[in-house]
Amino acid sequence: MAKLYFRYGAMNSGKSTALLQAAYNYEERGQHVLLAKPAIDTKGASQVESRLGMTREVDFLIGATEGARALFHRERDRVRRAGNDVACLLVDEAQFLDPAQVDDLFRIAVEDDIPVLAYGIRNDFLTHAFPGSGRLLAIAHTLEELKTICRCGRKAVFNGRRIGDRFVFDGDQVAIDGAGDQVVTTYESLCGHCYLQESGGRLG
Repeated sequence: MAKLYFRYGAMNSGKSTALLQAAYNYEERGQHVLLAKPAIDTKGASQVESRLGMTREVDFLIGATEGARALFHRERDRVRRAGNDVACLLVDEAQFLDPAQVDDLFRIAVEDDIPVLAYGIRNDFLTHAFPGSGRLLAIAHTLEELKTICRCGRKAVFNGRRIGDRFVFDGDQVAIDGAGDQVVTTYESLCGHCYLQESGGRLG
Protein backbone atom coordinates (compact mmCIF):
# COMPACT_ATOMS: atom_id res chain seq x y z
CA MET A 1 0.00 0.00 0.00
CA ALA A 2 1.22 3.48 -0.86
CA LYS A 3 1.61 6.10 1.88
CA LEU A 4 0.84 9.75 2.54
CA TYR A 5 3.98 11.59 3.63
CA PHE A 6 4.05 15.01 5.30
CA ARG A 7 7.43 16.71 5.05
CA TYR A 8 7.30 19.91 7.07
CA GLY A 9 9.59 22.62 8.31
CA ALA A 10 9.83 26.32 9.10
CA MET A 11 10.26 28.86 6.33
CA ASN A 12 13.52 28.49 4.38
CA SER A 13 13.95 24.83 5.34
CA GLY A 14 14.17 23.77 1.69
CA LYS A 15 10.69 22.25 1.28
CA SER A 16 10.17 23.27 -2.35
CA THR A 17 13.75 22.36 -3.20
CA ALA A 18 13.21 18.91 -1.68
CA LEU A 19 9.98 18.49 -3.66
CA LEU A 20 11.70 19.36 -6.93
CA GLN A 21 14.54 16.97 -6.09
CA ALA A 22 12.03 14.18 -5.39
CA ALA A 23 10.35 14.83 -8.76
CA TYR A 24 13.73 14.68 -10.48
CA ASN A 25 14.61 11.41 -8.74
CA TYR A 26 11.41 9.75 -9.98
CA GLU A 27 11.80 11.06 -13.51
CA GLU A 28 15.45 10.06 -13.68
CA ARG A 29 14.18 6.50 -13.29
CA GLY A 30 11.66 6.90 -16.09
CA GLN A 31 8.64 7.37 -13.83
CA HIS A 32 5.92 9.99 -14.26
CA VAL A 33 4.97 12.36 -11.43
CA LEU A 34 2.27 14.96 -10.96
CA LEU A 35 2.88 18.26 -9.15
CA ALA A 36 0.11 20.26 -7.49
CA LYS A 37 -0.34 23.14 -5.08
CA PRO A 38 -3.24 25.13 -3.58
CA ALA A 39 -4.44 27.94 -5.82
CA ILE A 40 -4.32 30.36 -2.87
CA ASP A 41 -0.52 30.30 -3.08
CA THR A 42 -0.08 33.04 -5.67
CA LYS A 43 3.71 33.22 -5.29
CA GLY A 44 5.07 31.91 -8.55
CA ALA A 45 1.55 31.70 -10.00
CA SER A 46 1.26 28.13 -11.30
CA GLN A 47 4.82 27.16 -10.41
CA VAL A 48 6.66 25.50 -7.58
CA GLU A 49 9.32 28.07 -6.79
CA SER A 50 12.41 27.22 -4.76
CA ARG A 51 14.35 29.93 -2.95
CA LEU A 52 17.44 28.57 -4.69
CA GLY A 53 15.97 29.80 -7.98
CA MET A 54 14.61 26.52 -9.35
CA THR A 55 11.08 26.57 -10.73
CA ARG A 56 8.69 24.12 -12.33
CA GLU A 57 5.10 24.34 -13.56
CA VAL A 58 2.56 22.40 -11.55
CA ASP A 59 0.22 20.02 -13.34
CA PHE A 60 -2.82 21.34 -11.51
CA LEU A 61 -3.91 23.89 -8.92
CA ILE A 62 -6.26 22.93 -6.10
CA GLY A 63 -8.96 25.57 -5.64
CA ALA A 64 -10.47 26.32 -2.24
CA THR A 65 -13.69 24.41 -2.94
CA GLU A 66 -12.31 21.70 -5.24
CA GLY A 67 -11.80 18.05 -4.46
CA ALA A 68 -8.12 17.16 -4.64
CA ARG A 69 -8.85 13.55 -5.56
CA ALA A 70 -11.15 14.46 -8.45
CA LEU A 71 -8.49 16.81 -9.82
CA PHE A 72 -5.87 14.09 -9.45
CA HIS A 73 -8.04 11.56 -11.31
CA ARG A 74 -8.54 14.02 -14.16
CA GLU A 75 -4.80 14.54 -14.53
CA ARG A 76 -4.04 10.84 -14.12
CA ASP A 77 -6.48 10.05 -16.95
CA ARG A 78 -4.61 12.53 -19.14
CA VAL A 79 -1.30 10.84 -18.36
CA ARG A 80 -2.78 7.40 -19.05
CA ARG A 81 -4.12 8.50 -22.43
CA ALA A 82 -0.52 9.33 -23.34
CA GLY A 83 0.50 5.77 -22.52
CA ASN A 84 1.96 6.32 -19.03
CA ASP A 85 0.78 6.15 -15.44
CA VAL A 86 1.48 8.25 -12.37
CA ALA A 87 4.12 7.00 -9.95
CA CYS A 88 3.76 9.77 -7.34
CA LEU A 89 1.81 12.93 -6.49
CA LEU A 90 3.81 15.80 -5.00
CA VAL A 91 1.98 18.67 -3.29
CA ASP A 92 3.66 21.96 -2.40
CA GLU A 93 2.39 24.42 0.26
CA ALA A 94 0.09 21.72 1.66
CA GLN A 95 -0.68 23.79 4.76
CA PHE A 96 -3.12 25.79 2.64
CA LEU A 97 -5.32 22.77 1.89
CA ASP A 98 -8.47 22.26 3.93
CA PRO A 99 -8.94 19.08 5.98
CA ALA A 100 -11.26 17.48 3.41
CA GLN A 101 -8.63 17.98 0.70
CA VAL A 102 -6.02 16.35 2.95
CA ASP A 103 -8.41 13.44 3.40
CA ASP A 104 -8.46 13.21 -0.41
CA LEU A 105 -4.66 12.91 -0.42
CA PHE A 106 -4.95 10.05 2.07
CA ARG A 107 -7.46 8.29 -0.18
CA ILE A 108 -5.20 8.75 -3.21
CA ALA A 109 -2.46 6.94 -1.29
CA VAL A 110 -4.61 4.21 0.23
CA GLU A 111 -7.36 3.59 -2.33
CA ASP A 112 -5.57 4.59 -5.55
CA ASP A 113 -2.23 3.17 -4.33
CA ILE A 114 -0.26 6.27 -5.38
CA PRO A 115 2.36 7.68 -2.98
CA VAL A 116 1.61 11.27 -1.99
CA LEU A 117 4.42 13.55 -0.79
CA ALA A 118 3.00 16.71 0.80
CA TYR A 119 5.32 19.56 1.77
CA GLY A 120 4.43 22.50 3.99
CA ILE A 121 4.78 24.37 7.27
CA ARG A 122 3.05 23.41 10.51
CA ASN A 123 2.33 26.76 12.10
CA ASP A 124 1.42 30.28 11.08
CA PHE A 125 3.13 33.44 12.32
CA LEU A 126 1.10 33.28 15.56
CA THR A 127 2.20 29.66 16.20
CA HIS A 128 -1.28 28.31 15.37
CA ALA A 129 -1.50 25.20 13.21
CA PHE A 130 -2.79 25.64 9.68
CA PRO A 131 -5.91 23.49 9.11
CA GLY A 132 -4.20 21.49 6.38
CA SER A 133 -1.10 20.90 8.47
CA GLY A 134 -3.11 19.87 11.50
CA ARG A 135 -4.93 17.25 9.46
CA LEU A 136 -1.71 16.02 7.86
CA LEU A 137 -0.09 15.64 11.28
CA ALA A 138 -3.10 13.59 12.35
CA ILE A 139 -3.40 11.17 9.41
CA ALA A 140 -0.16 11.05 7.38
CA HIS A 141 1.55 7.67 7.48
CA THR A 142 4.99 9.26 7.75
CA LEU A 143 6.08 12.60 9.21
CA GLU A 144 9.47 14.04 8.28
CA GLU A 145 10.86 17.31 9.61
CA LEU A 146 13.05 19.42 7.33
CA LYS A 147 15.27 21.49 9.57
CA THR A 148 16.63 25.01 9.28
CA ILE A 149 18.31 27.42 11.66
CA CYS A 150 17.39 30.71 13.29
CA ARG A 151 19.58 33.80 12.91
CA CYS A 152 21.07 32.93 16.33
CA GLY A 153 22.12 29.47 15.19
CA ARG A 154 19.48 27.50 17.10
CA LYS A 155 16.95 25.25 15.38
CA ALA A 156 14.13 27.34 13.89
CA VAL A 157 10.58 26.15 14.63
CA PHE A 158 8.47 29.30 14.18
CA ASN A 159 7.75 31.70 11.31
CA GLY A 160 7.90 35.38 12.18
CA ARG A 161 5.96 37.75 9.90
CA ARG A 162 7.57 41.05 8.97
CA ILE A 163 5.91 44.02 7.32
CA GLY A 164 8.67 46.27 6.13
CA ASP A 165 11.36 46.15 8.80
CA ARG A 166 9.23 45.19 11.81
CA PHE A 167 7.70 41.96 13.12
CA VAL A 168 3.91 41.88 13.45
CA PHE A 169 1.73 39.64 15.59
CA ASP A 170 -1.77 40.28 14.31
CA GLY A 171 -3.51 39.90 10.96
CA ASP A 172 -4.94 37.22 8.71
CA GLN A 173 -3.50 33.74 8.90
CA VAL A 174 -2.60 33.74 5.20
CA ALA A 175 -0.48 36.52 3.68
CA ILE A 176 1.73 35.36 0.83
CA ASP A 177 5.27 36.71 1.13
CA GLY A 178 6.07 39.34 -1.45
CA ALA A 179 2.43 39.71 -2.55
CA GLY A 180 0.72 43.08 -2.82
CA ASP A 181 1.82 46.46 -4.08
CA GLN A 182 2.20 48.30 -0.77
CA VAL A 183 4.62 47.40 2.03
CA VAL A 184 6.10 43.97 1.39
CA THR A 185 5.28 41.09 3.73
CA THR A 186 8.15 38.68 4.39
CA TYR A 187 8.84 35.87 6.84
CA GLU A 188 11.79 34.87 8.97
CA SER A 189 12.41 31.49 10.56
CA LEU A 190 12.91 31.85 14.31
CA CYS A 191 13.77 29.62 17.26
CA GLY A 192 11.52 29.74 20.31
CA HIS A 193 13.86 32.13 22.18
CA CYS A 194 14.04 34.69 19.34
CA TYR A 195 10.30 34.42 18.67
CA LEU A 196 9.47 35.25 22.30
CA GLN A 197 12.02 38.07 22.23
CA GLU A 198 10.41 39.63 19.16
CA SER A 199 6.84 39.09 20.36
CA GLY A 200 7.44 40.51 23.83
CA GLY A 201 6.76 37.10 25.36
CA ARG A 202 3.57 36.49 23.40
CA LEU A 203 3.04 32.95 22.16
CA GLY A 204 0.02 32.72 19.91
